[in-house]
Amino acid sequence: MTALSHIPVMLDEVIAALALQPGEQYVDGTFGGGGYAAAALATGARVTGFDQDPRAIARAGPMVQAADGRLTLVNRRFSEMAAELGEASADAVALDLGFSSLQMDDPAYGLSFQAEGPLDMRLSGSGETAADFLNTASEGEIADVLFHYGEEPAARRIARAIVADRPFATTTELAAMIRRVVKAGDKSGRGDQKRDPATRSFQAIRIRVNDELGELERGLVAAEAVLKPGGRLAVVSFHSLEDRIVKRFLAERSGSLPSGSRHLPQVEAGVEPSFERPAKAERPGEAEVRANPRARSATLRVARRSRAAAWGNRNNGSTDSSGRQGESGQWQG
Repeated sequence: MTALSHIPVMLDEVIAALALQPGEQYVDGTFGGGGYAAAALATGARVTGFDQDPRAIARAGPMVQAADGRLTLVNRRFSEMAAELGEASADAVALDLGFSSLQMDDPAYGLSFQAEGPLDMRLSGSGETAADFLNTASEGEIADVLFHYGEEPAARRIARAIVADRPFATTTELAAMIRRVVKAGDKSGRGDQKRDPATRSFQAIRIRVNDELGELERGLVAAEAVLKPGGRLAVVSFHSLEDRIVKRFLAERSGSLPSGSRHLPQVEAGVEPSFERPAKAERPGEAEVRANPRARSATLRVARRSRAAAWGNRNNGSTDSSGRQGESGQWQG
């Protein structure tokens, strides 16, 4: 089974963690280019793939036909997997967060600041575009998004320039403006000569447009619901905001949170952990990073479902969707 032209990150580690057996049901929550799904099909497993991007589903038509009934694709968000499949229906779930190389390299999505494209960024193709947000939101709201979701030190300065220069219609217009405001290597750029000054802002706006952190929180709850006792969960994240949410969720639901922290939700007495204690986080090896530079920021977290009932939304959402506690408005620049 051949995947589309996308290089899946930490593929060997993910497939090893899922430990799929012939006939087992695997849920690929972020089908994308089909890399994990192709590897799962090679084990003899049955695969249900979710993707909010209808273009990803359409591209995979030949892959579905070649799978002889073992691959089903669903054009829904991964947070809806429990509603689609029912509880305790899967032996393994994987989430490869963010977006695929196919999406990044296609200017039509408007995700890249390196190519001319519409200022869109919607993975689903519906709802508010990046242009809609930037051309109508207040300076304060834009600065909040850039700071919290992009960890951009110059958030206020960039937001002020966006409001002054709008409307924006293309990715290159926005990127050029940000580069004028934040020079690579200046104090606000943290001295990083290799990173384009537009990187953090584009990440932040994409996260806001697609509600990626809220979707992750809901998706983890959905994965907990669909996993059978002993089922395996593997999550690959690509920046600290995502990883913080995954780490906190698994720590909470495995009963391994440190006690006595006033910032963490208190677990109700007598509630059994819904996950076994998670394995230590893994990072990609040097060889993979050399072969695929986009893997350099990846973190893999794996956990096994216990026999206890799912917690559902219990204690979920006690922090904001960035995983931070009360940092609103702390801009710089």
